[in-house]
Amino acid sequence: MSIVGSLAKRYLTDFSTLAGMSRDAAEPNAEAVAEGARAFAPVIWMIGKVQSGKSSIVRAITKSDEVALGSGFKACTRTARIFDFPEEAPVLRFMDTRGLGEAEYDPAEDLAFCAERAHLVLAVARAMDPQQSPVLETLRTVRQAKPEWPLIVALTSLHEGYAPGQNHPASYPFDSGAATPVALTADLLRSLAHQRAQFSALPGSGPIVFVPIDFTKDGDGYTPIDFGIDALAEAIVRVAPAAMVAALESMPGLTRDPRLQQADPLIMGHAAAAAGGDLVPVAGAVAVSMIQARLLQRLSAIYGISWDKRVFGEFAAALGSGVAIRMLAGLGIRQLMKFIPVYGQTAGLAASAATSFAVTYALGKAAVYFLSKRRLGTHDPEGVARTYRQALQEAFRLSKERSTGAKP
Repeated sequence: MSIVGSLAKRYLTDFSTLAGMSRDAAEPNAEAVAEGARAFAPVIWMIGKVQSGKSSIVRAITKSDEVALGSGFKACTRTARIFDFPEEAPVLRFMDTRGLGEAEYDPAEDLAFCAERAHLVLAVARAMDPQQSPVLETLRTVRQAKPEWPLIVALTSLHEGYAPGQNHPASYPFDSGAATPVALTADLLRSLAHQRAQFSALPGSGPIVFVPIDFTKDGDGYTPIDFGIDALAEAIVRVAPAAMVAALESMPGLTRDPRLQQADPLIMGHAAAAAGGDLVPVAGAVAVSMIQARLLQRLSAIYGISWDKRVFGEFAAALGSGVAIRMLAGLGIRQLMKFIPVYGQTAGLAASAATSFAVTYALGKAAVYFLSKRRLGTHDPEGVARTYRQALQEAFRLSKERSTGAKP
């Protein structure tokens, strides 16, 4: 066996041990994983008055309950707080600005925090509330400082303009944010038109998209409880940078498969953590191998399959020795790899954030395919390898688009 083959075999043995660790054994590194992911995760900056529906939007997209939202928001500036989802390895971050309308509020600090982090501004206003001066004033400052940033205006609580006993329309009655006169009251149509007019007057070159929505709770009497969520997702996909599109596609509220609702955010979050550790110095940095092992462990819990040596051996064999060698090059033994002819260049490549992200993302996608098949009692090695290759290409594309700001 060649030296590279021996190293790959040794690595796979060690990696299978990591993947089989208990959750408690992996937890000491949890904060470093989260810190790395936060450095990479895109931010949606939410600007709106109190009780405008910002938390309802976060709940609808992430499927987090009230308790999780209440304890999940953390202060990030004197006048803003941030919600990381999922908390252990954030895929997407929601920043909520407070203090709008207060005499001493100055958006400069929040703007500085978001300058290198926010990828999109989401203004939230109740459809029937015409008094949006504090929101408009803040947005005017933001758009003057960052004129290219896209702005989505979510007009919420549509039911406040419904006739008594009226439910949501059977189909979404808005086209590009403009209301169509189907089963909607004149007061609601008039208010929506007013909101569009005053937000459209904001400065800036970035697109402004209007999305009327109504996210309610079970028992409120309105169905569906997430009316317009597809329109909101479509709007974000249409105007946001690629990194946010990828993050949004992994949100539980936009995924139908219940297991993927749990798996997709974990994959994106751990891939972001692997990349984030290469982007910025992280206190107590975690090796990429540990991040990947944590990911495999979380995925095994979702699918009810334990990683023993036999199971991991089948997975590794399906990936192929070439994949193992490439993973080996970037996972904590880069100095050793420098002494192996031909593979030195690969080792340098693996040190980049893009490669750390791509390999972790592809590994997670391949693991989901493998575990889902095994759960059904089948085995498809070719499908595992194909899934890995396709996911690797997709991940490198996402990383490139994120760095250049290009759209998918």
